[in-house]
Order: sequence, then structure tokens, then C-alpha cells
Amino acid sequence: MPDIALRFHKDMLVLSSPVAVVLARQGFDVEHDLEFANLVEPEAVRDALRLNKMAGAQCLVANTEGIAPARLAHRGMEDRAAEIVRTGLSLARRAEAPARAGGDRPRAASPSNAASKSSLNENRDQYARAAHACDGQEFDAFFLNGFANPADLKCALMGLRQASDLPVFAAIDVDGDGLVADGRMAVEEAVALMGEFGASVAGITTGAPADRAAELVERACASTDLPVLVQLRVADHAPRQGASTPENPYYCPDVMVDAAARLRAAGAQFLRAVGDATPAYTGALAAATDGFDVVAPRGADPAEDEDDLATLLSAVRGR
Repeated sequence: MPDIALRFHKDMLVLSSPVAVVLARQGFDVEHDLEFANLVEPEAVRDALRLNKMAGAQCLVANTEGIAPARLAHRGMEDRAAEIVRTGLSLARRAEAPARAGGDRPRAASPSNAASKSSLNENRDQYARAAHACDGQEFDAFFLNGFANPADLKCALMGLRQASDLPVFAAIDVDGDGLVADGRMAVEEAVALMGEFGASVAGITTGAPADRAAELVERACASTDLPVLVQLRVADHAPRQGASTPENPYYCPDVMVDAAARLRAAGAQFLRAVGDATPAYTGALAAATDGFDVVAPRGADPAEDEDDLATLLSAVRGR
């Protein structure tokens, strides 16, 4: 059993922030060439992961997204998927983290058409072939990320499960009201779908403020027995903003401290900062949760819940 599976429902764990933010600040064209960064700028990728490790991330997300054959074929690189994976995982190992997730979503070339059986089968095959590019490599889990369409996520999970029985982290984008980004499904249905099609960890990605994000976690935990991952999307790293706004609640890393405590109290186990998040955001999440166990989802007694949250926040701030 992979090491990460032994920790499910036990201790709080923080995943590394996307390496793209660090690479972009060094002038790398992450919009078009991120999947090739492992090959052309390996030291920069390793250093980005190492910054996250130094900040306190317990799980490193390898830079292996974009390895679906159709996506690589657009660049004439379809025969280099295994090389990208091998290099990406090697760079994560060199950053010396105790657990490694097998990269972000191996993206298919286009969204699935839920009404088209051929489209669904084609996309499922893309994910299966991407997973096979990881054959023979050592890592703890796959990570399917960046989904806005439940049909695409279903295809991805089915494809991965054709190719591997390793743990799978899955995450789908939801808004502050708990609706999936394409508006077709609520968070409860989304996490149930993840469990039905073989996910090991059910994740949500949201830019909602911490209190709303915590409510989403409670709804997710009430709908699945899987460990829950929360990715908080940083719209803009803008320390001079001075205070949270609805459009940019996570404007600086310090805001993540209270957010982490609230999400833990709501029942989340895995936390990650994404979007415009730097490794400093990872550090804030790790500082707020290091050494804490996962808690059961918040109960029905509001007064008791508020007491628990106050205790958590006091413990974090007193460190």
C-alpha cells in the first residue's frame, strides 16, 4: 500500500503549490510550455518544489500535467510522455519530500461531450494512456485536477482505473454556492461521483472566502466517506491590498492561517493553495496545521462547533 494511503483520515497534510507561479516569475512561458519545463529547465522546477518543501509541504505535486497523448501531439512530442513523467518525478524526489503526488491532471485535448459515447470513450482512453506513461515509476498517488465538467472527471477516473490501482486525488472547481463551475452539479453530487468512479480523495477547488469554503467542506464530508482535499484559489497575490475582499479573499499568505483552521474544523484533511499562490502560502497552511490530526466533520451543535473553532485558532496563533 502506498505511504499516502496509510495516512488517510489521520493527520493534516499540505500539498505543494503549483510550480508554474515560481517559473512564471523567472520568465518561463508557463502558458504554452509548462509540460516541457521538466526537460528544458529541470533545475528551476526542482527549486520550485524545494521551496515548497522548505515551506512545510508534506506532499509534493510533480510537474507532470499535460501528458495526455493528444495534448502532446499538438507539439510533436507525443512520444516523450514517459520522459516528462520520469524527469518530473525525479525532480520531486530530489526535493526530498516524504510523499509525492503523481502530478496534476493529465489533460485531454478537449472537454468531453456527455451526450457522445465516442467522445467519452476517446477521452477515457487519453487518460488511460497518460497513466500508462507513469508505468514503472515510484510515486504515491495520481492527482486529477482542474476539472469544471463532471463528465470529464468521470472519464479521467475511469481511464486511470483501467490503468492503475494507485490512490487517486480528484478535484473539481466549485463556486461559493457549491455549484460545479459548469453549473450542472452541486458539490454533494460531485464528491459522490468521485467515490463512485474510484477516487481515493475527493477534492474541491474554490476561490470562496474561508467561511464559505468551510461550509462547502461540511457539505462534501456529509456526502462522502473519502478524505477531503480543499484547494483555495488565490486570485491575486497582492499584499498591499490590506484586507480580504470577496473577489480576492486570499490576498496574502497570512490569511491562510485562519482559513486552514476553519477548513480543518469542517473536516478537511488535505489543503493546497493554487492560482497565484507562492510557496509562502504553502508555508502558512503548513504552519497552521502541522502536528494536528484530522477532526470529524463539525456536529449539529453550533455552540460546540464555535468553541472547537476558537480552540483551534487559539492553538494556531499561539505557536
